[in-house]
Amino acid sequence: MKSKILLKIKSTSKSTYFWFFVVLFFLIILFFLVPELLSSRILNEGESKINEVTKSLEKLVKPVTPLDTIAYDKKLEEIANNPPDKIVYQSIKTIEKDPEGKQASYGAGKNGKVVTKIIKVPMDPQPVVSHLWPVKTVYPNAGAILPFNRIIAYYGNLYSKGMGVLGQYEEKEMLERLDAEVKKWNIADPSTPVIPALHYIAVVAQGSAGQDGKYRARMPDSEIDKVLAIAAKINAIVFLDIQVGLSNLQTEVPLLEKYLKMPQVHLGVDPEFSMKNGIRPGKVVGTYDATDINFTANYLSKIVKENNLPPKILIVHRYTQNMLTNYKEIKPLPEVQIVMHMDGWGGAAKKINTYRQFVYKEPVQFTGFKLFYKNDILTPGTTLMTPNDLLKLSPQPVYIQYQ
Repeated sequence: MKSKILLKIKSTSKSTYFWFFVVLFFLIILFFLVPELLSSRILNEGESKINEVTKSLEKLVKPVTPLDTIAYDKKLEEIANNPPDKIVYQSIKTIEKDPEGKQASYGAGKNGKVVTKIIKVPMDPQPVVSHLWPVKTVYPNAGAILPFNRIIAYYGNLYSKGMGVLGQYEEKEMLERLDAEVKKWNIADPSTPVIPALHYIAVVAQGSAGQDGKYRARMPDSEIDKVLAIAAKINAIVFLDIQVGLSNLQTEVPLLEKYLKMPQVHLGVDPEFSMKNGIRPGKVVGTYDATDINFTANYLSKIVKENNLPPKILIVHRYTQNMLTNYKEIKPLPEVQIVMHMDGWGGAAKKINTYRQFVYKEPVQFTGFKLFYKNDILTPGTTLMTPNDLLKLSPQPVYIQYQ
């Protein structure tokens, strides 16, 4: 009995040892294989997650296409809308013998055997004709709106029905009217996409001095925020306009910096209400100098650089000679595109003459044109200028403002 028990124990021990070595063998194999499998799995999962994040970022951040300078120059030539250059002829004199020795009808010598002919032929090459437009300035940074797009803007102040259509109508009707104008321009010039805009007077010139005696009122942030919210509904850009009164741009522009840091917000400045002579606004037309415009452009440029923004647009209103002095000194920058905006009112002939005298003849970079729904048609028989009317101008305006 004892021998049987011993035999059973020995048999059990052998079986245990066998399975122990089998398990050990598999553990050793797994020790070497599993880390590789796990590491490969972890790497694959990590790579997959990185790819997912990258794709999400690509959807959120649209890449900015570098500026095509050839297309840019071509578009500038297009909107310059210069008339065809006149062909210049030269006179060429030729002397020929009359084969029959008969008196020629003209240009013959005394014996009637020589014929002198004078003909006019186009000069080759034709002389180079210089034009005021397009203006040769710096190329803008990537992401510039102009000149590949045209901006159609509604102007005004939410507090006032008399300062423009932006405040004249309820939001829904105002946006419907703006959309109607946008569609007209898309039809008139399909080659230049339209961007809608709201041009809001954020600093308003006043007839009263106010607490600081500067004859201007700054709109509260809550009103500017309303305009931004309205613009967002139609993917419009926003212009904040400044009428300084007896203040100045050096004081007023920095106060709007938090809004100018936004990529969709641009700026307008109005020399009409820059009262450097100390007379209150509305009595006489004010003025800016190139130094004022350059200060503003440089300030915007700084904001663009510090916040990695696409170029800003600076609108400068003008309808008289003295509203802007030393225009040749104005310096467009890669970060700031400057639009000289004709905002005089009246019949078409008067407006076109103003445009030719004070915008065409004193080129800076781009041009704008204002249309007044009411004041432009005060004279009986006059009608509001159409997109096709404005597209005949040289240069063609790339910023159109409705008031």
